[in-house]
Amino acid sequence: MEKEEIIIEHPLPWEKIELVIKRHWIVYVFIFIYLFFWILITITLLFLFFSQLWFYLLLIIFWMSFSLFLYIRWLDHELDLFVITNNRIIWIEQLSLLNRIVSECSLWQVQEVWSQTKGLFANMLNFWTITIQTAWTATNFIMEYAPDPVHYTSKIHNIINTYREIVLKQPKE
Repeated sequence: MEKEEIIIEHPLPWEKIELVIKRHWIVYVFIFIYLFFWILITITLLFLFFSQLWFYLLLIIFWMSFSLFLYIRWLDHELDLFVITNNRIIWIEQLSLLNRIVSECSLWQVQEVWSQTKGLFANMLNFWTITIQTAWTATNFIMEYAPDPVHYTSKIHNIINTYREIVLKQPKE
């Protein structure tokens, strides 16, 4: 998702989007694996219950349920993102179909930013977890399956350091 596509509600006059982080494409592979196994199970069951009318009715119901499951899984991963402006961090997390959490904190309240990669595939495909610890009520913003976590952690550190330098240089009233 490009920075230009994101619209922040109630932005400050000088606020601009510095960075947008979405989940790694590997989550779509997981969804495809679900689909692949469901198709395999369906084909197997078709050979076993080929002439049963009740089976087709059940199959339609199961496919409708499974389609809804896949849609909710896709939506859960697609709508999770970090939006980092030159003033604050906004964490949007889709928990389920109609359940979303939007949290934000000032860059001044960020205490620590770290990343983690664990496992062979995570290291080969360069994804895993970015965690932002804040001095705010929601203590941690955690994005799992984040792309290039070390690079984005470094970028977030740079944005925070730039913000703090600007704030400390301002004359006190």
